[in-house]
Amino acid sequence: MITVPIETNLQVVGQHIALEAADVDAALDLYTEDIVWESPARQLRFEGKAAVAANYRRMFSSLDFATFELEPIERFATGDRVVDDCRVRFTLTGDGFANAPAEPGDRVELRLVHIFEMRDGKIARESTFEIWRKL
Repeated sequence: MITVPIETNLQVVGQHIALEAADVDAALDLYTEDIVWESPARQLRFEGKAAVAANYRRMFSSLDFATFELEPIERFATGDRVVDDCRVRFTLTGDGFANAPAEPGDRVELRLVHIFEMRDGKIARESTFEIWRKL
């Protein structure tokens, strides 16, 4: 295993969050090949880049970017983990957020806590804990 500075892990996660909705392929480059992405509240789990990419494309095609707001709260790291806490607000335009407690047309706010497990300067696991609220 390669030892990666904490600052590098923070930068990788920052890039990922900045890119994931705008450029799925660039965001996927920041994952390991055996990535695991999960959202326990929505009972979702995807393994491998292809499955995660398909989920991202479904999700991000179902929100109105003109109404999208991201409010960072806190981000910190250890040698092998990054925790990112934020709020996002947007209007749903489709049903691409599987098992979401909202419907197309709803304006929502999500409190998102991501726990990223890092390996060799890449994201090996992304666990997303979500609290949904209709606005």
